[in-house]
Amino acid sequence: MDKPVRISLVLGSGGARGLAHIGVIRWLEENGFEIASIAGCSMGALVGGIHAAGKLDEFEQWFLAIDRMDILRFLDISWRPSGLVKGDKIIDTLVELVGDRTIEELPVPFTAVAANLDTGKEVWFQSGRLFDAIRASISLPFFFTAFDYKGQSLVDGGVLNPVPIAPTFRDHNDLTIAVSLGGEPEQLPASTAPQHELDSPLQEIAAKISGFFKDLSIGDLDQTRKELGIYEVALRSFDAMQNTIARQKLAAYPPDFELEMPRNICETLDFHLAEQMIEFGYQRAQERLGKLKGP
Repeated sequence: MDKPVRISLVLGSGGARGLAHIGVIRWLEENGFEIASIAGCSMGALVGGIHAAGKLDEFEQWFLAIDRMDILRFLDISWRPSGLVKGDKIIDTLVELVGDRTIEELPVPFTAVAANLDTGKEVWFQSGRLFDAIRASISLPFFFTAFDYKGQSLVDGGVLNPVPIAPTFRDHNDLTIAVSLGGEPEQLPASTAPQHELDSPLQEIAAKISGFFKDLSIGDLDQTRKELGIYEVALRSFDAMQNTIARQKLAAYPPDFELEMPRNICETLDFHLAEQMIEFGYQRAQERLGKLKGP
């Protein structure tokens, strides 16, 4: 019997587009590939870490079962200018789902990449508490507050390295496959393109914040939306920045195979499009990686 093709899988950052990583992993597993190590950044670290813990099935089922209002309930507003959301609720929920694991005990070697605001350098988590690593790596500037880890202020690794190839350099696997979420926009078929809704997640957050203040008789939904419009511009600017950095990094350190997702498949915070994103990732892997089919 042929041995499976062992791969180092690199999962890039890109907000809700990162749910496509689940579909890619599904396709790889169904087609004779063994994911022998994972390096991930931001949403790539979240999906990759949960897969390394052997809990991707539970995570996928949970994500598909929640709706937009459920997602809003997981957002613990920080009320601080450093970020809209503290992130404690979502991390506590994921710990309940996956278990409070350490990276050392995972059956698949795993690296999560974050960025240190004080030193301007990457931080690689290859040991310690899994969800400390994930919380640091997903700390999207302007949205999540920075993660305080041993006196360091850590944010989303996409600031410095959105598709972290370097942690796989010492792997002795057959192939390195990198999944980038910042590909050129495409004209997507109607059957494939996600159906965006008029209100963005930030507008829904605005309504949530304004509702809180309205209870105190100081609410102004229109003003709150205007203020959060600044965050939306900042998020889009960050997305554009990390897409540029990703292209430069991948040109300097090309993997054996790069699988690109077009950046217009959804917005950064469109997590309610989970089903479409997972299916898109699966189909894109089928289209672009089919020639790599394992034994």
